[in-house]
Amino acid sequence: MGDLSAVAADLAPTGTLRASINLGNPVLAHGTPAEPGGITVDLAREVAARLAVPVAFACFDAARKSFEALTSGAADLGFLAIEPARAAQVTFTAPYVLIEGVYVVPDGSPFASPDDVDRPDVRIGVKQGSAYDLYLTRTLQHATIVRGEDGLTAFEDGGLEVAAGIRQPLTAYVTAHPGTRVLPGRFMEIRQAVCTTPDRRPETVAFLHDLVEELKATGFVAEALRRAKQDATVAAPA
Repeated sequence: MGDLSAVAADLAPTGTLRASINLGNPVLAHGTPAEPGGITVDLAREVAARLAVPVAFACFDAARKSFEALTSGAADLGFLAIEPARAAQVTFTAPYVLIEGVYVVPDGSPFASPDDVDRPDVRIGVKQGSAYDLYLTRTLQHATIVRGEDGLTAFEDGGLEVAAGIRQPLTAYVTAHPGTRVLPGRFMEIRQAVCTTPDRRPETVAFLHDLVEELKATGFVAEALRRAKQDATVAAPA
């Protein structure tokens, strides 16, 4: 990719690449703030290695906090789902991985698919500021969104009709909670991308875009998911 010193100076102006990591999404990251792991950690390390700078991780338990670290200038690099509500404040690469947004309902629920859920008498528990919160906020016409620190906790505490979330942890929840089930199908495809702030130089954004495409094509992304024991789909080439 040629001389990357200018990209390094632009993307990591402190001399260290500060990466914002969402530990609240197990597909993307796991571990502790002191020892994070997962595909986003691997991607951040690879970006830093290409730029020949050290990397530091700022870890959070929710996407909205990771987003705020990026937009406030506390982080240089982020890993978020592509959503219109975020696009004014961050610049995204193409997605590197695709995750499914699904619903959990009680066994006795009359709903058979995600299309059945958008009704006036339905309350849906979501994690505040998540990609699926943003998506449902702009697409639901009748159902009520109940936001909390965790959508499943809101679902349980409020006796709600539905919980929304990503497939992997919701599948694990249903396995551990007899009397609940995941509705067949998905209500959205969550497109996870690398992102930074819009004030970065075009060359910096191009570097991130090209690197993501390279890492998808070479198997880096697939291998990072495998190491993290996460069953998610590598996004197609941009």
